[in-house]
Amino acid sequence: MNAVGIDVSKGKSTVAVLRPLGEVVASPFDVAHTGSDLKALANFIKKLPGETKVVMEATGNYYEPIARYLHEQNIFVSVVNPVLISDFGGNTLRKPKTDKKDALKIASYTLSYWVDLKKYVPQEDLRKSLKLLNRQYQQASKLKTMMNNNLISLLDLTFPEINKLFTSPSRESDGHEKWVDFVLAFPHCDMISKLTIKFFSRKYKKWCNSNSYHFTEAACKKIYEYSKECISSVSSKESTAFAVIQAARMLNSATENCHVIQLEMNRVAAQLPEYSTVMSMYGVGKAMGPQLMAEIGDPRSFHSRKAITAYFGYDSENNDSGQKVSISNSMTKKGASALRRTLFIIMQVLLKNKPIDNPVYDFLIKKQSEGKHYYSYMNVAANKFLRIYYAKVKEVLTAAET
Repeated sequence: MNAVGIDVSKGKSTVAVLRPLGEVVASPFDVAHTGSDLKALANFIKKLPGETKVVMEATGNYYEPIARYLHEQNIFVSVVNPVLISDFGGNTLRKPKTDKKDALKIASYTLSYWVDLKKYVPQEDLRKSLKLLNRQYQQASKLKTMMNNNLISLLDLTFPEINKLFTSPSRESDGHEKWVDFVLAFPHCDMISKLTIKFFSRKYKKWCNSNSYHFTEAACKKIYEYSKECISSVSSKESTAFAVIQAARMLNSATENCHVIQLEMNRVAAQLPEYSTVMSMYGVGKAMGPQLMAEIGDPRSFHSRKAITAYFGYDSENNDSGQKVSISNSMTKKGASALRRTLFIIMQVLLKNKPIDNPVYDFLIKKQSEGKHYYSYMNVAANKFLRIYYAKVKEVLTAAET
C-alpha cells in the first residue's frame, strides 16, 4: 500500500508518500506544474511496488490538470473535499500549516480511508465548459448588480425612481431593460418637464420605434406627468447628464455580457441528454436551467439522493450531548452556494406563480402552513426539488447509456 498525498497549490504541488505503520517512502518534495515534472511524477508513482493510490484536495481549479494527467496515466486518483482533510487530525493539539505537513496529512488520510476512496473521473468536456461558463456568469451578474445600483443612486439625484415606471421585460435581442435605455436619452427630469406633452409624445414615440420598444399614449402621459412632479437634487447641466449616461452605458455593457454568456450556456446545455427534462420542470427557464445543470453536473456521480443533498449542504447534523437531544437542526450549508442560490430563486418563482398540482409547491405551502420560518420552508422545498431533479435526470442519463 502506497499512499501518495499531494498538496496542490498554484504553479506547484508538494508530494509525500507513506506506507502503513508510518513508513515514509518519500519525504515531501515539490513538483512544478509542467509537462516534464508531471511525467517524472507519474513515472515515479508507477515504479512504487504494490498498490498505489493518489489523493489530493479539490482546491479551486488547480487540482484539475494534475488529477486529469495522472488519471490518463492509469494511476488511481481520488479528489476529496478539503473539509474532510481539515477535520482529519493527528494525535496533537498543535495544527501546523505548511505544504509539507499538508502533503503528509493527506497521505495519512489516504491510508486511513483506503477502502472508501472514490476514484476520480474527469468531467465531460461539455459539463466542464458549462460549469466554467456559469462561474463567469456569476461574476458578470455581480458586476451587473453593482452597475445597476450605481445608476439608481445617480438617478436619485436627477430623476428619482423613474425606473419604477417601467415594467417591460428585458429585450430578447441583447437583454437591455427599457428604463436603462430611457435614461440614456432622458437622464434628467427637466429634459421632459420643460417640454410640452405634445412635443414629448412625438419624441418618446420616435425613441420607442428606433429602439424596438412598445409605445402607448397612456405610458407616455404617465412618464410626462411624473416628470412634472419630480424634484431633482441637482441641475440638468451637461456634466450631470454625462455621469448618468456613462453609468447607463456601463450597465448596458454588463447586461450584454450576461446575455451573451447566458446564450452560450443554453447552447452548451442543449447538447446534454437531460436538457429537455430539466427545462420541463416548473420554475426552470433558460436562465436557471443551465445553471442547475452546471452546478449539479452528472447526478450519477452521487450514489443516492441523500448524498446529493448532503454534498450541496441541504442536510443537517445531529447535535446531541448528554441529556441534550436536539429536535431540529439547521442546514450544514457545506456545499455550492451558487446552487443553493439558484434553487432559492426557483422556489420564489413557485411561490409567486402558485402552480396547481406541483409536488414541490404543495410541499412548500404545507410547511408554510405549519408556521415554519420563511427560510426554513423555502430551503426544505428546495431540498425536495433537488431530490426530484436527481431522480428524473439520473433516469434519463441511465437510459441514454443503454
